[in-house]
Amino acid sequence: MSGIDSKQVMESLLAITAEEGGSDLHLSVGRYPTVRIDGRLVPLDKKEILSAQDTFELVTSILSKERREAFLADQELDMSYELEGKMRFRVNAFFQRGSVGASFRLISSRIRTLEELSMPASVYDFTKPAQGFVLVTGPSGHGKSTTLAALIDRINLEKFKHIITVEDPIEYVYTQNRCMIDQREVGTDTKSFSNALRAIFREDADVILVGELRDWETISMAITAAETGHLVYATLHTNSAAQTIDRIIDSFPASQQNQIRAQLAGNLLGVISQRLIPRVGGGRIPAVEIMKANSAVKNLIRENKVHQLDLVINTSADEGMVSLNSSLAKMVKDGEISIEDAMTYSTNSNDLKMLLRK
Repeated sequence: MSGIDSKQVMESLLAITAEEGGSDLHLSVGRYPTVRIDGRLVPLDKKEILSAQDTFELVTSILSKERREAFLADQELDMSYELEGKMRFRVNAFFQRGSVGASFRLISSRIRTLEELSMPASVYDFTKPAQGFVLVTGPSGHGKSTTLAALIDRINLEKFKHIITVEDPIEYVYTQNRCMIDQREVGTDTKSFSNALRAIFREDADVILVGELRDWETISMAITAAETGHLVYATLHTNSAAQTIDRIIDSFPASQQNQIRAQLAGNLLGVISQRLIPRVGGGRIPAVEIMKANSAVKNLIRENKVHQLDLVINTSADEGMVSLNSSLAKMVKDGEISIEDAMTYSTNSNDLKMLLRK
């Protein structure tokens, strides 16, 4: 492979990923190009097994001179790639055992509503306040960015706001409706999440989306932004609302943790934790935990009793809270997912068994 041929092959693989209903394309030496479909890896065994030269040429064929130089210097690269103006991919290229590998995540060109995503419509409640801090959490590849896009697009359709996103890289591209939307990409438009958040305080933003909370400095600025009158959305790779609170607080030095507890208790609106479960008959469907920051939740955070948050979630369904196990149990009873998959994704299988017996 070389030159334009490599680029044509690379783009044909991306097109196949979309045509097959895949979410990701993986390139790895000694393997067929592989597509993730409904959470499972499917090798494209009609293609050739990839050599080290193949993966290098395929990946570098879609890089500009500047990005290629940065990739070879840093040995890893995050970026987005648009194919023929029709589809976008989030790209991570890397070196492994001296050879190039890459993962391409397909980003839908159309922003879907929560109803289309089979998410509870009550999640839209997090678009109503003028300020506060909302976290969307879950494992990598389980729909966090898609849920955030649905929330941002609802605000875009209903309110007159200035929205600024900080992402690495930009995933969904918004069509401005009632809102003015500025999207900043780390590495292209700003040097870091923390730099961008520092600047936002002078950019007259109403709503801020932070693609990922990676360090205590970014977390601190995001909470401060919520405290100073902004509606802030962010993602974190955690498995539950309680784990999310612990992760945030533990990311700070011990001397600052009491202050962060107080700030978080005062500004948190809620946590949406999700994972995508294989649906019976094909596709995936989200199981969702929703924690809303009512007075009980705020008090537990402030008093460092995070381990009791699950009890509040389990007993606050009338306030719109949903536990992960109740979400899984409902989908099993509705015939949407298997018991085996529900058990796999549950964080408390004994509790789930009790719910299924009711």
